[in-house]
Amino acid sequence: MITDPELLKTLMQQGKFLPKEEMLEIERKKGRLKIGIPKELSFQERRVALVPETVSLLVAHGHHVLIESKAGENSNFSDNEYSEAGAEISSDRNAIYQCNIILKVAPPSEEEVDLMTGNQLFISALQISAQPKEILQKLIKKKITAIAWDYIKDEEGVFSIVRTMGEIAGTTSILVAGELLSSFSAGKGLMLGGIAGVQPTEVVVIGAGTVGEFATRAAIGLGASVKVFDNSLTRLRRLQNDIGSRVYTSIIQPKVLAKAIRRADVVIGALRSEFGKTPCVVSEEMVQQMKSGSVIIDVSIDQGGCFETSSVTNHDNPIFIKHGIIHYCVPNIASRVARTASFALSNIFSPLILEMGEKGGATELIKSHQGFRNGVYIYRGILTNEVLGKVFDLNYKDINLILPGM
Repeated sequence: MITDPELLKTLMQQGKFLPKEEMLEIERKKGRLKIGIPKELSFQERRVALVPETVSLLVAHGHHVLIESKAGENSNFSDNEYSEAGAEISSDRNAIYQCNIILKVAPPSEEEVDLMTGNQLFISALQISAQPKEILQKLIKKKITAIAWDYIKDEEGVFSIVRTMGEIAGTTSILVAGELLSSFSAGKGLMLGGIAGVQPTEVVVIGAGTVGEFATRAAIGLGASVKVFDNSLTRLRRLQNDIGSRVYTSIIQPKVLAKAIRRADVVIGALRSEFGKTPCVVSEEMVQQMKSGSVIIDVSIDQGGCFETSSVTNHDNPIFIKHGIIHYCVPNIASRVARTASFALSNIFSPLILEMGEKGGATELIKSHQGFRNGVYIYRGILTNEVLGKVFDLNYKDINLILPGM
């Protein structure tokens, strides 16, 4: 406290006691992301990584979205819809691959990697069983940070996108089976389900994971009689609990399975393998004993299939008939309902991208978000995926050992 009158008078004359403007804490600058969405060129890949509604949300948060012309066409999203959402439409494919973040559905081709400028974030599917070593080496050389969306986990440790695509594949497989049973699709003229006074169609689901669960839900919802087989009692119990009804379940025993398949109108193959090929649990002899005109939907075909008679087909020629049985063996069933699948992908990508912007970049999100970090297989040119390292005999390091500040 100042007691000297002369000093006080001098200070007042100099304006030392005039009110001063309030000093506020300056908010940490958020990252403005530039996101490139290329048109998918993979065979029969019709999905798009971001839908216009998600683009609008990202643009409203200050991010820049550059999308290749007609990238959403196969999912029934027009360039005009993206433009109105705030995206910049470009016919220059090179410009898309110069963005800081490149977001696509299918794994990259060698030509697409060549277009990348380097030191970028690239998010797509990985598909370990089909990933060429040359593409990995090029990504490493360009110091790309590569994220596999099929390995990203949510807060509960679930592979969120894989589960969502599994839900779509399981439900769609039953809808496809229903169409193939009709009189105008080489089927027996059966309605999938049941009505009063008519015996319901019999459906066998092999696999009690996400695909199997949602195939079971759809079949029960239509009124079909369903039997579910799996080698895990835990998965079978979980399926019954999640569905909320006492559906027939059994461990995969060849004689029991063969008996069920012999009576079935539809058999859904929904087994998955963490690595490598799906186990083949239905022999050709079992298929020969099925009722003529019955339908096999092998959702596991992208991992080799669980039927000995399975052979890869496509969306243009989806079926073949062997031993009088209709086989549908199309990989990537989700592309059949590309618009729905694209919305599902966007719902998972959008909060991750927004959080990335809030934290100021990919590195900060990788450090703070364990589920997102789980999807990293290359970090700034360093391979971090142990499986890829061992399969291709490449040097790899644990992501947790190379992240700054970890």
